[in-house]
Amino acid sequence: MTMDALDRLEAVIRERRAAAPDASYVARLFAKGRAKIAQKLGEEAVEAAIAAVQDDRAALTGEAADLLFHLLVLLADMGLSLDDVRAELTRREGLSGLAEKAARRNDAD
Repeated sequence: MTMDALDRLEAVIRERRAAAPDASYVARLFAKGRAKIAQKLGEEAVEAAIAAVQDDRAALTGEAADLLFHLLVLLADMGLSLDDVRAELTRREGLSGLAEKAARRNDAD
């Protein structure tokens, strides 16, 4: 199986999770806990949205990379992987977005 950049990043995140927090940003995030990881993800999402509204393609590219990085950290913290996300996307293939959202709404009832 060929690994792309996201697969390689996911592997590095899982490897560095056990490192000393003073030696690795990833380890530091894990040490601070899920709430802090989720907060960082939210901050990066906001920064990406701002870059998009400002029509700043370079900034959006950088913020999107930061967003994906922090999402991978959060997924790892939750015991999830890109393969889990890929499986969900595959499950949704062929569904209209409106139908998929309606099904989630009905599942919540």
